[in-house]
Amino acid sequence: MTGIVVEVDGTGVEVPVGASLLAAVRAAGVELPALCSDDRLSPAGSCRTCLVRADGRVAAACVTPSSPGTRIDTATEELVQLRRDAVEVIVSALPPRALADGDLSELAHVCRSMGIGPETARGSGGRGGDDSHPYVHLDRDLCIACGRCVRMCSEVQGTFALTLVGRGADTVVAPGTGGPWAESDCVACGGCVDTCPTGAITQPGPARGITSAFPPAAARTRTTCGYCGVGCTLDVVAQDGDVAAVLPARDGPVNQGHACVKGRFAHGFRTSPERLTRPLLRRGGTLEPAGWDEALGHVARGLRAAVEAGGPDAVAAISSARATNEDNYLVQKFMRVVIGTNNVDNCSRLCHSPSAAGLTASFGLSGGTDTFDDVERADCLLVVGANPVEAHPVVGARLLRSVLHGARLVVADPRAVGLALHADVHLRPRPGTNVALFHGLAHVLLAEGLIDEEFLRERATGLPELTELLADYPPERVADITGVPATDLVAAARLYGGAERPAIVYGLGVTEHLHGTDGVRSLANLAILRGAVGTDRGLGVNPLRGQNNVQGASDMGALPDLLPGYGKVTDPTVRARVEDVWGVPVAARPGLRIPDMFAAARAGDLRALWVIGEDVCATDPDANRVAQALDACPLVVCNELFLSETARHADVVLPVASWLEKDGTFVNFDRRFQRVRPAVPPPGESRTDFDIARALATMMGVDLGCATPAGALAECARLAPVFAGLSHDRLDREGAVPWPCGAADQPGEAKLYLERFATPDGRARLAAAPYLPPGEQPDDGYPLVLVTGRRWAHYNSGSMTRRGGNLALDPVDFLDLHPDDAARYELRGGEEVSVESRHGRARLVARVSEQTAPGQVFCSFHFPASGVNRLTSDHADTVTSCPEYKVTAVRVATP
Repeated sequence: MTGIVVEVDGTGVEVPVGASLLAAVRAAGVELPALCSDDRLSPAGSCRTCLVRADGRVAAACVTPSSPGTRIDTATEELVQLRRDAVEVIVSALPPRALADGDLSELAHVCRSMGIGPETARGSGGRGGDDSHPYVHLDRDLCIACGRCVRMCSEVQGTFALTLVGRGADTVVAPGTGGPWAESDCVACGGCVDTCPTGAITQPGPARGITSAFPPAAARTRTTCGYCGVGCTLDVVAQDGDVAAVLPARDGPVNQGHACVKGRFAHGFRTSPERLTRPLLRRGGTLEPAGWDEALGHVARGLRAAVEAGGPDAVAAISSARATNEDNYLVQKFMRVVIGTNNVDNCSRLCHSPSAAGLTASFGLSGGTDTFDDVERADCLLVVGANPVEAHPVVGARLLRSVLHGARLVVADPRAVGLALHADVHLRPRPGTNVALFHGLAHVLLAEGLIDEEFLRERATGLPELTELLADYPPERVADITGVPATDLVAAARLYGGAERPAIVYGLGVTEHLHGTDGVRSLANLAILRGAVGTDRGLGVNPLRGQNNVQGASDMGALPDLLPGYGKVTDPTVRARVEDVWGVPVAARPGLRIPDMFAAARAGDLRALWVIGEDVCATDPDANRVAQALDACPLVVCNELFLSETARHADVVLPVASWLEKDGTFVNFDRRFQRVRPAVPPPGESRTDFDIARALATMMGVDLGCATPAGALAECARLAPVFAGLSHDRLDREGAVPWPCGAADQPGEAKLYLERFATPDGRARLAAAPYLPPGEQPDDGYPLVLVTGRRWAHYNSGSMTRRGGNLALDPVDFLDLHPDDAARYELRGGEEVSVESRHGRARLVARVSEQTAPGQVFCSFHFPASGVNRLTSDHADTVTSCPEYKVTAVRVATP
């Protein structure tokens, strides 16, 4: 027995130690009103609607803990009347419309179950509302001051945007900053909408009243979010063939009933009038509508012509980290089986390829080492080069909750944003100096004996070489290189080194550098030195993936040098295993990476390029040169939702289904395979990427097999041992399953390396890479350093989030700069500025704050029209070709 036994209306029930009486009553299957209670929140006990008797005493069940043997009575006439009286008092102050919409609120449901009719609601109303926000509507007349929305905002989301104002019966919820809701600190996670029991806070429009607690009878589809790599489980409510609402699943393994503005609300793109619904074929220099047979026939002829003119390597494909695993599997199979080349890559090249290379070199596998549930148990978090509060809001909220509950926090980030505002130590290194920073931390760990000597002796290699290198990185020298004060460096190392359960979480601020792979390996050194990876006492090294399926696209072999499951194309044994399943030879020479594809196109060597779901003209670095490559390539094919800038350069544009319209799986940032299911049909003649790849192969005379996405994953499981235990049927039964998973009767390895590392000798490898400067340096002509990244309301090139209400929340592409720099260059907040680099020019709107350090500026890449990636250079990680987005020398001026 792991809990305690209590008695509910004469029946014994086992509940966890510390469970409330309300939890015990519900475990017994007894329905009890609790209008101020939500299982995700701390109890309040303010509404008195959950009254019971516990060992003879009347108590509010939500705030009273159970103890062994407690006798709980719920059904006596006296208790029923007490609860009814409490509900009637609450309802009496509300206007009749509070109960006029049937069961569209928790309160209405409770009243219906108690026989309380609309006539009980006798309030006059008149307190007004707030409809300034695109996704949240406030009706103050329906507010009962239960405080659930306030607690949701503070305890789950961690934004603290809401408060209760007024006195007595006039108490209502309001934005904490005063003024309209749309101008508040609200980040539109939807938590307040989902928890409100009365309908005082709702999503406007057809979704009004739809919550995860009381969804309508309309069709609901369980799926996985198609935005960032957190992998939130969502329930999509469909009405009349369209999405009515998207709800966070209460039992979602990562999001646990929470969501962010993108997953919860940003589905308006699906019905945008700009959505592509028919294939487009370039005729006479103009893209014109065409039928599928004509469009695919043109592509098939162009691919054959490219192969005839230049061989199989004259064709390349950029697969998609936004597409399903099954889409990616079939595309890479198409390139290797139909075309005969390894020229396939995906956009993880531009973000986390240094993670794959660095983690594999250090530990043996390309994924993060621990589950996020484990990370949340850490007593010290080292968050590096990431702003999860904006880029991964559900993870950011959970990390903040850990910190507010006592975990120590070290943040390494040049900007003072997100979690940095709550850090015990905030390290602000100069962009491009990560390796020196990590060596400085490691130096302190060694110097002060904050290492695990037994672990290093038995389970790691490379300590002598690293020790020799670290002698050159004392805190004082590291301070000179990075700009981080030596005292802060020492304090951070002591926090991480002295923790019982430390965890490292990092993002693109580590990887998108000229020496990004060295950065990942140097960061991994810290966990190895502490014995904090592959052990119960440490919680490892965990990258936050930026897109929904960055992990999965690479897992599926959409890489030029690796086959599904990360087997090397140069390994004859791996090729033989794949060839046995596919029945055709696999080329042994690694293919082109994305930057090399563009270079080959400009040189005339690449004659056909298939771009799937990526707006490379907007998101890839040195965008002017990317456009030149597309224009030079004889055949460019785009699978797209909208006529993106890349699609405008294409010869054929194929309209595709979005994540809300697809069947398959994604892999999230902590290696969990999760199901993706179509909630609504794709518009017009749009098809899935999977169906397009199959149809194109058929037109070229090849049967790819894999008639369904389920069949594709099953085939992948046959040829990749790390996925052997995975299938759609299993995921439908069990939910999320992590890889490696070697057999259908195995649970999958959520925490890696407990017995041995996946390196040839079974040991973790310390890396002794010296610090080298970034590819660009500021000078008198370009005195500022530009860093690019994400903001909370948008996603990547903004093709989805700019076509909906999110644009009202974040309508302008800002350039953040420090007040000192604004004064130096005579710039004012809100005015348009010209930003120039050695590579191009962009126009943004100045925003002055101390979030950025003097000499540094920051902007996002969500608004392609601004031209941000015309600024970024072609400098790339020396190991993986990941672009150096985080260091670009620029100058600013008024236009």
